[in-house]
Amino acid sequence: MNDYILEMNNICKTFPGVKALDDVTLKVSKGTIHALLGENGAGKSTLMKVLLGMYKQDSGKVIFDGKPMQNTNMNYILHQGISMIYQELNPIPHMTVAENIFIGREQKHKISGLLDKKQMMKDTVSLFKEVGIENIDPKTKLKDLTVAKAQMVEIAKAISYNSKLIIMDEPTSSLSEKECKHLFNITKRLKEKGVTFIFITHRLKEVFEIADIATVLRDGKFIGTKLISELDENSIITMMVGRELTKIFPKIDSDGINNEIALSVKNVTRDGEFYDVSFDAYKGEILGVAGLIGAGRTEAMETIFGYRELKSGSIYIDGKKVNIKTPRDAIKRGLALLTEDRKGTGLYMPLSIKDNIIMPMIKRYKKGPLINWKKITKVCAEQKTKFNIKTPSLTQTVNKLSGGNQQKVLVSRWLLTEPDIIIMDEPTRGIDVGAKAEIYQLIVNLAASGKCVIMVSSELPEIIGLSNRILVMHEGRVKGILDAKEATQDKILSVATSTIESNKFGGELYAN
Repeated sequence: MNDYILEMNNICKTFPGVKALDDVTLKVSKGTIHALLGENGAGKSTLMKVLLGMYKQDSGKVIFDGKPMQNTNMNYILHQGISMIYQELNPIPHMTVAENIFIGREQKHKISGLLDKKQMMKDTVSLFKEVGIENIDPKTKLKDLTVAKAQMVEIAKAISYNSKLIIMDEPTSSLSEKECKHLFNITKRLKEKGVTFIFITHRLKEVFEIADIATVLRDGKFIGTKLISELDENSIITMMVGRELTKIFPKIDSDGINNEIALSVKNVTRDGEFYDVSFDAYKGEILGVAGLIGAGRTEAMETIFGYRELKSGSIYIDGKKVNIKTPRDAIKRGLALLTEDRKGTGLYMPLSIKDNIIMPMIKRYKKGPLINWKKITKVCAEQKTKFNIKTPSLTQTVNKLSGGNQQKVLVSRWLLTEPDIIIMDEPTRGIDVGAKAEIYQLIVNLAASGKCVIMVSSELPEIIGLSNRILVMHEGRVKGILDAKEATQDKILSVATSTIESNKFGGELYAN
């Protein structure tokens, strides 16, 4: 594997007060899938931005396809054959699939000079056939596609530039297992045709499924490049964090559950989303919620919290029936919800850490028209220390933090509301293994303090490793509740797809 399509040699990049890249080397062989790994803040994004011409390196050389690259113009880079599919897709929703693919390169009639939409549609169909994409109509507007299909369109767009190297940044973070397999099949097919990929992910399982070779960065430094056949999950983690994480899941204390029901949900329904959802959640318990994407887990949790209107069914807190119409109602009754999309619905990305932490509780620090900013700063500083939020200042905007630190800001904000019941939807999505370990310990500590924690996750090892009990949903219905001590991934999936359902109030599953 010494026929390199890309060589980034001894790259250094410094920002005020931070050395983001310190003598980093990345060599990518032609026709391979090369995993680029590291914790948030390791330098992966900065290195890719240097490659794409978004940043100019302080020193070091970039060689692509045998030629030195001097130009920092992104359009130049694209036409050299390098493209990137970002984790946060940015399609134009009200334009068609074909228009999104050829935006900026619109085809026109030779005679009239008008837009040739018919030819664009025809070329899109040919492109999809080449890539192996099925069941996407080029006339469909992007807003009507699933995230998975929008991801496929982005791949086709990259190929339409005759890209030799495609960078994929967390491409599976919002995809189901089936959709991931389809994406990987297309990626492997393109690899066979000579296309090279740099694959950035925090899901180590996927690295072994798709990658040929991996490079690990840590704290802006190059740690090593190895063939996947020479690695296992533990060795990758050790390279990434500089230490072994043999006990990534903290010990769960089942003795802390006092059999006092904190939340009882009975026959909660929203037609078309979920039906007759019933379960009890106890104080001191971590109740995991598992199920395939589309099972209705998020929709049910958002309805309990008042984001969505409750159509039928009842919710009880501490044995008393409650009427929750808005999130404000939920907060008053001791509920908190960490949404799965921390950037879209969780955090105020352009605002500071301090503003984000204090937002739901700002009235507590008001006296008349005045706000006690001195007290707010003190409280936020305490939260920063308590949750080990890594930032030079509380005035730093949240969008400049790593994913793990963004999640800590979200957790610290909701815990200021002093909730008794905390719903966490995909609490570790898009964060690295080191930050995950910190979030896991935080979840366990919350339960140990007597809080009721409900954790929705698509990561079955996470569900099994952290939960006391596991509620399994499928196609909008509760299929059963398992004791986590006896649960396996196969058993959870079997329950999810079985025809046996739990009893009316979410009791233990009785099934073979």
